[in-house]
Amino acid sequence: MSAHTHAIPPAAFHAIEWHHQSLHLLDQRVLPHEHRMNEYTTAAEVADAIRDMVVRGAPAIGIAAAYGYALDALAGRDMQQAYHVLAQSRPTAVNLFWALERMAGLGTEDAHALVAEARKIHEEDILANQAMGNYGASLLHPDSLIYTHCNTGALATGGHGTALGVIRSGFADGKVKQVYAGETRPWLQGARLTAWELMQDNIPVSLVCDGAAAQLFRRESIDWVIVGADRITANGDVANKIGTYSLAVLAKHHGINVMVVAPTTTFDLSLRSGDDIPIEQRPKEEVTSLNGQPVAPHGCDAINPSFDVTPAGLIDVIATEKGLIMQPDESSVAMLFARG
Repeated sequence: MSAHTHAIPPAAFHAIEWHHQSLHLLDQRVLPHEHRMNEYTTAAEVADAIRDMVVRGAPAIGIAAAYGYALDALAGRDMQQAYHVLAQSRPTAVNLFWALERMAGLGTEDAHALVAEARKIHEEDILANQAMGNYGASLLHPDSLIYTHCNTGALATGGHGTALGVIRSGFADGKVKQVYAGETRPWLQGARLTAWELMQDNIPVSLVCDGAAAQLFRRESIDWVIVGADRITANGDVANKIGTYSLAVLAKHHGINVMVVAPTTTFDLSLRSGDDIPIEQRPKEEVTSLNGQPVAPHGCDAINPSFDVTPAGLIDVIATEKGLIMQPDESSVAMLFARG
């Protein structure tokens, strides 16, 4: 793995690039202060990048894993081992497993065919983002005030974004007046990534401490809480970045609509409800320190679930590339998939 560093360009950026038979990932751990593209040439390196949060966001993880699988085919390595090492990288985001199954399902070790398939997964994700962005934006009224959580933009996907894609599309339609971005402890994706992305596009954004959301909801006429998802079960329960569940509860109390935006690849219809979703537990040091600096007493214990589950009953709509699921439940989710 090698890295090169340069100043952040003021215009477009790409979080995932494939060229010269290697994968290049924008290191999201050092944004917004540094723009560093890391180069990867093996599945094991890509798995480390996923585990270490160089790349994050369910769709982006799936795309990176597909390219990682293709990398080992290019080098003539053991493809079963490539599958295994990538599958072990993070347990909650179902797009990871979907992408690996699709790659392995080709039943070939032909490197060029696998690279082509990874590229196709990448391109399809961008098109899906644009479609769900338009579906979700169709529900916004002019001058909407929107609260979002974590990062769900071009950094978390192939491009454009899921929840941030709806916000981008809505802003282009003149429907978004103001975005509030929750900071998203402990990795601060809202502060470091979402605020940066929105500022790149000149979309008005104010950063909010996670603990200040309730007071904001009480004082301002927020129209929508719009978030992404890492796994959605057959009954419409949603696993997303830790802190999403509490936002949905707060939104319900204050009469604010909740929209989840995710591609159909994020659905795991083999699971009946959110109780069945494996929740990743990350190191306690992510909570007890900040940028490597201790903020808690030495030896202090901490819990650090990376995700929580929001029951479908707290969600007003799920926007996908195939359409909108209003009042999600088992039957409305099944109906969307029955359309094919």
